[in-house]
Amino acid sequence: MAEPDRLTRFVMRVYDRSPRWAVPLAALGCVGLGVAYALLSDPTRAAPDAAPSCLLKLTTGLDCPGCGGTRALWYVLHGDVPAAARHHFLFVFALPFLTYLFVVWAGKQAFGWRLPEPQISSKLIGGFLALWLVFSVARNLPWAPFTSLYV
Repeated sequence: MAEPDRLTRFVMRVYDRSPRWAVPLAALGCVGLGVAYALLSDPTRAAPDAAPSCLLKLTTGLDCPGCGGTRALWYVLHGDVPAAARHHFLFVFALPFLTYLFVVWAGKQAFGWRLPEPQISSKLIGGFLALWLVFSVARNLPWAPFTSLYV
């Protein structure tokens, strides 16, 4: 086994010495920054002729798999779930599950909680990713009923 480089050894030393709640707190900080960005930028009020911020949409004109996610988050944070689902249905569907998984992980890491952990098989994850791929393709099809998925 190769000897780790200096940077890896430094990171491992810092990780070993840090309190067990530091990593969940850092992850929560990152989520908080994303929520703050969605709230402060108000993605629902973009000018109609504004250039898209997504590189895929800017170069191809196609909606990417995450397109509409920031707007959906903004609407969820303001309690308008139907509008959020209009912008990105799968994001709104996955949000409660992802939130619960984060709480289970962070609670276990930081406080030693033993919350019920859902048993998610690789087939379920693969099925969800396949559904996400189908959704991503379907929302770019130029005929009805798929045009209603365009954001």
